[in-house]
Amino acid sequence: MLPRLLIAAATCAWSTSALAHATLETKEAAIGGSYKAIVKIGHGCEGSATLKVRVQVPEGVIAVKPMPKAGWTLETTTGAYAKPYKYYRRELSEGVKEIVWTGKLPDEHYDEFVFASYLTDSLAAGSTVYFPTTQECDKGAHRWVEIPAPGQDAHALKSPAPGLRLVAAATKSAATPSYKVGALVLEAPWIRATPGGAKVAGGYVKISNTGTEPDRLMGGTFPLAAEVEVHEMGMTDGVMKMRSLPKGLEIKPGGSVDLKPGGYHLMFQKLKSPLKEGQTIKGTLVFEKAGTVEVEYRIMPIGSSGGGASGGGNHNH
Repeated sequence: MLPRLLIAAATCAWSTSALAHATLETKEAAIGGSYKAIVKIGHGCEGSATLKVRVQVPEGVIAVKPMPKAGWTLETTTGAYAKPYKYYRRELSEGVKEIVWTGKLPDEHYDEFVFASYLTDSLAAGSTVYFPTTQECDKGAHRWVEIPAPGQDAHALKSPAPGLRLVAAATKSAATPSYKVGALVLEAPWIRATPGGAKVAGGYVKISNTGTEPDRLMGGTFPLAAEVEVHEMGMTDGVMKMRSLPKGLEIKPGGSVDLKPGGYHLMFQKLKSPLKEGQTIKGTLVFEKAGTVEVEYRIMPIGSSGGGASGGGNHNH
């Protein structure tokens, strides 16, 4: 019994430590692309509930769109950027500078606060940008706003602001396939190889909409599968679940969506034979407005996380 108690105590201590600060779930992202920020709040203020969460947006992070939360009100403060930034086919000179969620999060509970954004190429690869975050509670507040001086370790700070390390955008190979149908551009379609006997496979592609009207990915065809559907992975009651999107997946005008492992994806169902690494197999994708386009899928290794397209995995426009 004692060893079990010790293990439980150690686990509890680790969990408490892991949630001791406001942090970002994804701590590294490429410049020149979209970024879905998930700010994690793991406790209140010395036992009291969190009533407000304020997140400041640093310069160079633009096109911010916060996600509403059930039971919480949402406010944003907008302002001028230090300079105009290119954002797809237009320039943005102002945008969201602060996000405020107001509600109630008991000390014993955990929650996440989400917003979509775009990391401009004015940001330097190898640097870190910070999102100062403040929790206002029933009693007191936590201000995670400290930014390390050059050469200082952020872990040495008492109340470090959530930081995002920036990396250079991946350079696309000249061989990376792309396809165009209507106003849509499709990049690097690929499928994970399957073990023998598997009846389903996941497929992925980046889709950009260069037009002025939205379109929807509805599905497709594939010679080795009876059905090709659009699916989504997401959290339901604390459990990661997959669901089909019978109405398709919207690609907003001027924006893009990256179908990738752990998020939106194509589901190839009732496979007729295994998919082997190294194969290239033709299929089609079907869009509500643009129609049908023929593409060639690369079959990538089992467990692969990418087929050559870059992206942040969330909608932007």
